[in-house]
Amino acid sequence: MNSFWDFLVWLFWIYIMIACIWIFITIIIDIFRDHTLNGWAKALWVVFLVFLPFLAAFIYLIARGRSMSERRMQEQADAQAQANAYIRSVAGAGGSSAAADIEKAKGLLDSGAISQAEYDQLKAKALAG
Repeated sequence: MNSFWDFLVWLFWIYIMIACIWIFITIIIDIFRDHTLNGWAKALWVVFLVFLPFLAAFIYLIARGRSMSERRMQEQADAQAQANAYIRSVAGAGGSSAAADIEKAKGLLDSGAISQAEYDQLKAKALAG
């Protein structure tokens, strides 16, 4: 029974160690991605993290946590914008092809929203453009 509890205690401490390492790595990555800090400030933060890691991590998260999350959200927004731009460039200029336009017009014709003459006109326009 004693070895089971020892195992759980070791598991707990391993979890804490991995969480701490994860936080330190995240902070170091954020320090080097921050364009508002100059080289000396970055070096001081890294030295502070090396010699007093827990204190430095707490101070960094308290002092710069909000800007850290803002930078992360901005990076995600930029990545999403780049992905959307790439998708638009691959999909074509208008984002729709002649086949898609004809399919939409056929759906309108089937639902009774447009007449056969209007469908033919939309089809000709899609094939011409």
